Amino acid sequence: MNSAQRVDSHVSTPIKRIRWATQRVSSQSGRRKRDKIIDRLHKRPLSSSAKKRESNWTDSLDGSTPGHDAVVEPSDEGNDHAHGRRRIFFNQPLPADAKDENGHPLARFERNKVRTAKYTPMSFIPKNLWFQFQNVANVYFLFILILSFFPIFGASNPGLLSVPLIVIIFVTAVKDAVEDYRRANLDDELNNSPVQRLVDHDNFNVTEDRISLWRRLKKATSHSLRWIANAWKSRQTAKRRGDKSGTERAVDAPRKSTDTRATPRASMYSTYSAHSGQEADTIQMTEVQPTSARHLNPGNTTLQVDDRPHTAFSYELNPSGLDGAAESHEALATKPREALPPTARTWGNIIDPTKSGAGTARFKRDRWKNVQVGDFVRIYNDDQVPADVVILSTSDPDGACYIETKNLDGETNLKVRQALHCGRLVKHAKDCERTVFTIESEPPQGNLYQYNAVAQWKEHNPKDPEAPPTDRAEPITIQNLLLRGCSLRNTEWVLGVVVFTGWETKIMLNSGMTPSKRSRVSRELNWNVIYNFIILFVMCLISGIVQGVTWAQGNRSLNYFEFGSIGGKPSLDGLITFWTALILFQNLVPISLYITLEIIKTAQVFFIYSDTYMYYDKIDYPCTPKSWNISDDLGQIEYIFSDKTGTLTQNVMEFKKCTINGVPYGEAYTEALAGMQRRQGINVEEEGKRVREEIARDRVKMLEMIRELHPNPYLHDEDLTFVAPTFVADLAKESGEEQAAANKHFMLALALCHTVISELTPGDSPRIEFKAQSPDEAALVATARDCGFTFLGRSHDSLIVNVLGEEKHFQILNTLEFNSTRKRMSAIVRMPDNRIVLFCKGADSIIYSRLRPGEQSALRQATAEHLEMFAREGLRTLCVAQREIDEEEYQAWNKEHDVAAAAVQDREEKLEHVADAIERDLTLLGGTAIEDRLQDGVPETIALLGDAGIKLWVLTGDKVETAINIGFSCNLLTNEMDLIVFKVEDGKIESALTELDKYLERFHITGSDEELAAARKNHEAPDPRHALVIDGDSLKLVLDDSLRQKFLLLCKQCKSILCCRVSPGEKAAVVKMVKLGLDVMTLSVGDGANDVAMIQEADVGVGIAGEEGRQAVMSSDYAIGQFRFLQRLVLVHGRWSYRRLAETIPNFFYKNIVWVFALFWYQIYTNFDGTYLFTYTYIILFNLAFTSLSVILMGILDQDVSDRVSLAVPQLYRRGIERKEWTQVKFWTYMIDGLYQSVIVFYMVYLLIRPTHFVTKSGHQVDDTAQMGVYIACAAIVVVNIYFLMNIYRWDWLILLIIAISILLIWFWTGVYSQFRASADFYKSANHVFGQLSFWATILLTTIACLLPRFTAKAFQKIFLPRDVDIIREQVRQGKFNHLAQPEPDGSSAQVSSSPTPSDIVKPTQSSRDTEVADDQRPIYPPSVNETATTYDPHSHNGSDGTEYTGQRESFDRRPRISLDRPRPSFDRVRLSMDRMRPSFEASNDLTSAAMLTRMESSQCFSRPRRANDVAIRPISMS
Repeated sequence: MNSAQRVDSHVSTPIKRIRWATQRVSSQSGRRKRDKIIDRLHKRPLSSSAKKRESNWTDSLDGSTPGHDAVVEPSDEGNDHAHGRRRIFFNQPLPADAKDENGHPLARFERNKVRTAKYTPMSFIPKNLWFQFQNVANVYFLFILILSFFPIFGASNPGLLSVPLIVIIFVTAVKDAVEDYRRANLDDELNNSPVQRLVDHDNFNVTEDRISLWRRLKKATSHSLRWIANAWKSRQTAKRRGDKSGTERAVDAPRKSTDTRATPRASMYSTYSAHSGQEADTIQMTEVQPTSARHLNPGNTTLQVDDRPHTAFSYELNPSGLDGAAESHEALATKPREALPPTARTWGNIIDPTKSGAGTARFKRDRWKNVQVGDFVRIYNDDQVPADVVILSTSDPDGACYIETKNLDGETNLKVRQALHCGRLVKHAKDCERTVFTIESEPPQGNLYQYNAVAQWKEHNPKDPEAPPTDRAEPITIQNLLLRGCSLRNTEWVLGVVVFTGWETKIMLNSGMTPSKRSRVSRELNWNVIYNFIILFVMCLISGIVQGVTWAQGNRSLNYFEFGSIGGKPSLDGLITFWTALILFQNLVPISLYITLEIIKTAQVFFIYSDTYMYYDKIDYPCTPKSWNISDDLGQIEYIFSDKTGTLTQNVMEFKKCTINGVPYGEAYTEALAGMQRRQGINVEEEGKRVREEIARDRVKMLEMIRELHPNPYLHDEDLTFVAPTFVADLAKESGEEQAAANKHFMLALALCHTVISELTPGDSPRIEFKAQSPDEAALVATARDCGFTFLGRSHDSLIVNVLGEEKHFQILNTLEFNSTRKRMSAIVRMPDNRIVLFCKGADSIIYSRLRPGEQSALRQATAEHLEMFAREGLRTLCVAQREIDEEEYQAWNKEHDVAAAAVQDREEKLEHVADAIERDLTLLGGTAIEDRLQDGVPETIALLGDAGIKLWVLTGDKVETAINIGFSCNLLTNEMDLIVFKVEDGKIESALTELDKYLERFHITGSDEELAAARKNHEAPDPRHALVIDGDSLKLVLDDSLRQKFLLLCKQCKSILCCRVSPGEKAAVVKMVKLGLDVMTLSVGDGANDVAMIQEADVGVGIAGEEGRQAVMSSDYAIGQFRFLQRLVLVHGRWSYRRLAETIPNFFYKNIVWVFALFWYQIYTNFDGTYLFTYTYIILFNLAFTSLSVILMGILDQDVSDRVSLAVPQLYRRGIERKEWTQVKFWTYMIDGLYQSVIVFYMVYLLIRPTHFVTKSGHQVDDTAQMGVYIACAAIVVVNIYFLMNIYRWDWLILLIIAISILLIWFWTGVYSQFRASADFYKSANHVFGQLSFWATILLTTIACLLPRFTAKAFQKIFLPRDVDIIREQVRQGKFNHLAQPEPDGSSAQVSSSPTPSDIVKPTQSSRDTEVADDQRPIYPPSVNETATTYDPHSHNGSDGTEYTGQRESFDRRPRISLDRPRPSFDRVRLSMDRMRPSFEASNDLTSAAMLTRMESSQCFSRPRRANDVAIRPISMS
């Protein structure tokens, strides 16, 4: 039997898995509904502590926690409750200090029922009204409405006045009710989801839920309404079914299939297996095995029971396997005793052998809402976790299980969690009854990546039940916790206990809304509304004063014709008139403006979402707006802050090069290298073609050599990324035994050093795929697989690796996990020859500082030089080292590690301190180089944004050399630029100040306040000849309050800024510095959790929906699939949105000025007594119908130029950067224009009627108030709508139709409404006025007189003072941009393609730049060794035991080898390029340069006496 067949006999994969009859098969639709609920709960980013994203190297697959004989630290607190700590007791009564005087538990835990709906049927009306009237606009309307109901204020029809407010309140209430009804339904669906809960046993931690009378009343009301709704739905469904014939109903009914029918479970009870052939710790299950999961062996097509895989993801030794199976296991069993590892330590057992259960407990199907703290629950495959659950046991014998955390952090890759060692024997309900233990837990907190608790119990000796028990404890970490909302994957079942429920679970503590952002225009708009309030107040005050003075004068005509004043005295008359005028002039304050803007922004969001040119079909993701009210900010962006890895690059890692024992291997031609050669004047097109052809030939050669060396069944040609024939030659001992052993040892280290999940697809050509939380890790393990060192899986605490055709077991003793502070990961491994070796991989500076002092000087220098060349090529570099540990030293250190792992408080800090003690005196093995490709269209997008005047800053964790080369490859840096590398050597603020002053002097500035004030007003693009690069240590210094201003002014002089080695907090600090310091609009774009702080700090946050996670997307305002879509989002939709709103808002103010001041001028001739010039319906419908559609359409559909032209001429965007579209000057210009037109509208009619009397044919006069109001109102509506048309750039049939309807609507309303006697004085006004020639002549002359100044000014501006857009529009009319709409020769659309219009959204043809190219023919791009979205994990160091590194020997002071004499094209090519460029880089003294690394002293190591075996570390024995 070959290796692949042996693997298949021990491992099942998610592709071909066995299904068991006891597995609960849940409904797909129900699961989708629960997913929707969980997704909706996560609109807010993680809490501040959770923002520190965990590393991709967390969640060790064998992440066991040291729990055996660890000593638990005593709590410092005397009272657990006072500090929020909780104790949970299982099958034991509560102690006296945990109960109150009535014997009830002191601790009160949240219910697991979660309600996110705002309302209940009883509270909806009062609560909704309360929320709505928190809006000042509604309060203002209500106040006006209340005033109008008092006849003393002269409102003629208060009922009609209430219509707008009632409509607004009603529509909003209906919208809120529908949304909340859906939310409540989803809540009910989630709360009633099924779960297997242990019942008929005592949970001492909770008491019976006491339901108050009010809660009973609410429940009864809700249930009644739900019953009515369900009954109505059932009736409608039955009615629809009744309309169908029997045949139709039969066709509609789903057919049951034997393949999909759920397997009935015989009993809800879990019982011990009585089968003699089964292990005692497994659950009795009936095997239901589809044919697709059968193990196919040559000549044997029947499935044998003993052949079945025990789990989906681990190896288990099976002594009753097939003949010839598990050859390595038999060999292991026959080894001598001294060659075997020491006996595994005992972990203890929480089952009390002296306790006999009642035998009544059973797992019963229950609802989520009934789950309580302290309950035992069983979760099945594909189920969601109902609460935060500590894992006791799983279906896997190693206690491992897989979870998907997409609902929590957006990541779709699987993570591994481990059961407590002390609980792995708890399999059944009877076991749960016999457990006796306590969990001491930290209080609820929202950090998704950290949890500290400890399980405590008394261990009884089963052989001597009378002996006193011993106190035992095991620490509980995040590795042992299943969080609510996670989904169980690839695991048959999990049994655990509940520690947090409801709103105390981590997912709920992190739920909520993203911090709200308001657009700049909206913030400035508040001042304009205040200005209008002031004007309104002055108008009302004038009315009150004039009316009061008029009555005080006496001897006026009103004293004889009026029956006294309303107030009885002048002062009271003036006060009443003041409030009357407030009702009369209410339209001056544009309350409806807010509703209009909401409609406009909603439409803009819809167009952004519907733009198929921003649709990323690879992951089926359109541009998704998360914030609907800041679309106009997209049109004013001046600074863009971008992450690199996953944002500019694809975050798809490919292993390209490595250096082993001082010998470099690997061939690659990266974009960064092309950028370096381009600066040297090399024709990179020809050079790239030649090199890629050479790499293709070497690739074929390497594949042949690998298969000659070892027929690797897991090698697939298309997966190979590491092209190095010389490596295979050296592996075959062409350069001697030493280098061959070094290469073999290095690859074995890569095969062991990981936390990936292996998935085997058996067959003639078996395929092993790796799922890792870090794409870097997957690339390392995949390369080891391709070279013949294949990681196959895990067996208990060991890794199984196929080493050149032979399976080997390596016991993992401890894993010291990666985080952003440590920047390294270590694994302590017991080798097959029983030696203990620590392997460590991490950043080069970290590893070099921990090497043994005074040794390997030649190797250090050679490796540092190779790593520098790799970094110059834009590759992510990593160092690998090792240390051999004595058994005694390891046992002493392990005790300290166990104590630190068992700590409840400060566990991470203590573990890091213990790890630091062992990770010293390392021996260097070599380094790796991984490539991350640039995304398609990144250079073009960056160039386009730069042409638009947008400054791009890249904030990355890369090394300086890598960042610089990537900057050249993506057009951020050019050859013409003077590159300023800002580096402070001694880390002092004084030195940073000196450096700043030196560079500021180049630009003849000093960093003064006056220069900062001038910089805030200057939005021009900086000199393109300067760029600045700064590393993280220097950035920390210049962000100090005393230096920030000078650094900001220095950056203002540079076109491009690259900040390297930057932490998430520093990213946010940089964004805040620029946003507040220069008073500019900023946009941040990133793809990972380490970008969340930056995204939230910027005015606009954009998340890249990567293939590995969605954390940035969850916290962003806009989510896109690729960086290149940013050009359309900003330059097209952003510019359109800003320009539309900037034109809509002043037009809205203008129309209200025209209308209200026409009323005001009329008050002059009525002594400001509040007489209505218009019928009240005109006042109500003016904003509601006569002018609303026109201005809304302007804000939704207006377009100065098409999207093609916007992208072809990005310079048009600069008006938004300079904020010239919406200014206070523009606002007051429109206000004055409206004031002028109000004078014309009123006095044109007034001067027409005053000298004479117009009468109709029937003798009716048309000079009374009602008819005069028709004259003025119709003229005002015509003028306002034509004014809108003049300000609209895009005249199409829809715009013209809406303008025409708006104008005709007032004539239609006048004609209809005046026919009813209820219109009182307005009765027959249309008949009287429309028949007068003077009416039509007045409208014509008024329109001309009102619009002539505006027309003249616009014509003068466009002819003599044209703006950029005016010139471009002329060129469009001349046909100079027609080529943009023409198809390219290959039939694809032009690169700058048209955006879909609201009425015509067409999926674009894939452009030529998106065409798939073979991997070896397309450009390749680099990454960074810093934390990515999936590698950053500050809390992953949790004491789990799990994987890792295999190292190499120390004696690298070597003689010349044959391998060094062979030609190495890639090495020589890069070395030549580097030698040409070295002086400028050496001047920067960057930490990662070869010179700096070789100068580094082993600062983290201490001298100690060398042992004999320190002289040369022995090669690993492969036997």
